[in-house]
Amino acid sequence: MMGQNQIGSELITSNSRQTSTDQPTLLIKCFKKKKFLWITIGIIVVILIVTIPIVIIKSKTADITKLSNATTETINMINLSTVTSETTMIRKQPTVITKTTIQKSTTTTYNPTTEDFDLMSNPLCSLLVQSKPESDKWKQHGITVAGKGGQGNSLSQLSVPQGMYIDDDESILIADTGNYRIVKWKDDPNNGQVIVGGMGMGDRQDQLSVPFDVTVDKQKNAIIICDHGNRRVMRLFHQSQTNPQILISNIACGGLAMDKNGSLYVSDMYKAEVIRWKEGDTYGTIVAGGNNEGNHSSQLNRPRHIFVDEDYAVYVADTQNHRIMKWKKDAKEGIVVAGGNGYGNHLNQLSLPYAVIVDNSSQIIIADSANDRVMHWLEGNTHGSIVVGENGKGEEADQLHYPMDLSFDVEGNLYILDSYNHRIQKYELCME
Repeated sequence: MMGQNQIGSELITSNSRQTSTDQPTLLIKCFKKKKFLWITIGIIVVILIVTIPIVIIKSKTADITKLSNATTETINMINLSTVTSETTMIRKQPTVITKTTIQKSTTTTYNPTTEDFDLMSNPLCSLLVQSKPESDKWKQHGITVAGKGGQGNSLSQLSVPQGMYIDDDESILIADTGNYRIVKWKDDPNNGQVIVGGMGMGDRQDQLSVPFDVTVDKQKNAIIICDHGNRRVMRLFHQSQTNPQILISNIACGGLAMDKNGSLYVSDMYKAEVIRWKEGDTYGTIVAGGNNEGNHSSQLNRPRHIFVDEDYAVYVADTQNHRIMKWKKDAKEGIVVAGGNGYGNHLNQLSLPYAVIVDNSSQIIIADSANDRVMHWLEGNTHGSIVVGENGKGEEADQLHYPMDLSFDVEGNLYILDSYNHRIQKYELCME
């Protein structure tokens, strides 16, 4: 019994030991499983902590990008659709209505009427803005009346012309600069006639060198030539065209004009002055500039074409100062009547203007050369308006490429010397 009891006791003791040994093992296993579970949970939490902000950031970035793109597109649409005098730096091809709107917005004293807006609907015409409504306007598509053959030296061609004169019979005298000649176009728009030069560049009396301008002395029935390259002004009488004479020497002539009394006005580009020359004068009289190159009211910088009105006021295309100056008779200083706000294409700016003319209504018309457009201005206004051009440089009928001279005929049609297109364009009045 005792043995059994012993054996039984041993068995009991043995089982007791096995149970005691297995419990820590199970705890360890359980702990390992829990540890693995917590590690797994921890990893998942870390992943979530890292992933969620990235997703949020990406989402916000996408939203910001979309908003930015939408804002940019909106601004661009506003810039393209809003037409004011302050946004004309955008070089685009505006419609005729846009250009007319620009013109009307630049004169605060102008009150458009229903009739005026009816005029805007005409795609060929551009209403000139004045202090009161007027009917003067020109078609927007020019007619080529000289130089249809493009650049060249044949009688149907011109080469970088820089000056012209329209006679009462609508014949056109042209300083055909690149061909060193003066040509006349009348009746036949396909062919011109050489008046003087065309014998190559030279300083003989039958030769010219870089002629910049030409005008007519009606009193003496003579043609006056600005022979810039030879630093002289020539005179050619109609009755003796084979014997031109030197009228003025040692002058870097840039432009010519005559007043109603027959006095000749000549711009000297390098002396930065305009002189009035009367028959018998040796040196002439300074009527504008003459105080060295500069931008003060008493100075000019590379003056080119000029215009003299009925009151003997001299208008000067002050090219390098990007402005038009007016010098009243006997004035010591000039006044800015257009531009003068630096180089640019806003409506209050000019860029290398080469020519200016004034009509009987005191409308100032300007060849705004580097902007490939012709501008209209009224003295005292802070802004001008576009007459023709501003459709990008080109050779289409409604485009210009560096216009360098202007003139009217007796009927009020506007002629533009379209220099880099080697042609003369005629813009007819729109008739009511």
